[in-house]
Amino acid sequence: MRADAARNRERIINAAREMFVEYGTEVPLDEVARRAGVGNATVYRHFADRIELVRQVVVALLDRVTDRAERAVAAADTAGGDPFAELRRFVHAAADERIGALCTLIDPGFDKSHPDLTASRLRLEAVVGTLMERARTAGQLRADIGVGDLMVALSQLTRPLPGTACSGIDRFAHRHLQLFMDGLMAPARSELAGTAATLEDLRKHA
Repeated sequence: MRADAARNRERIINAAREMFVEYGTEVPLDEVARRAGVGNATVYRHFADRIELVRQVVVALLDRVTDRAERAVAAADTAGGDPFAELRRFVHAAADERIGALCTLIDPGFDKSHPDLTASRLRLEAVVGTLMERARTAGQLRADIGVGDLMVALSQLTRPLPGTACSGIDRFAHRHLQLFMDGLMAPARSELAGTAATLEDLRKHA
């Protein structure tokens, strides 16, 4: 792909993510093109239909969050690194990427098993699991927490409430995430009911 075409594709994905979160996935694609600063034909040259565009928005978001997690792991592994501090930093960074908006983009007809999505999801799960294991090995993260627990909380605490714009939830999301992260620190201050949630558990109930 030529550099200008790659830039256009990225602009379309970024504009679509913003508009899908704000207005839903049924927003007219010509409005997406307008916000991206490209013509309608450019949108359809890169994406065959709305379904493909939504899927690529989700993949791009997962990949951006994974990149954040990889940087956190690298920082945790440096001399003097603080794994829990990096885990906390990653959670807040993922919130800034609007990961909670994924739930609003995925409707019942969305193909969650598409190879592109599966590859991105597995990459994210592995990196976040590594980051959590670093904090657990350092004695900073309570032992009864799984990757699924973290991702559920991150998704729910950053998900816009019905009728509320993303900008309206931002001022609360980071406060609530901070409270949640404090509850993950070892030693645990209470015993949790049930068992740690894995992402496989979540998929079974999706």
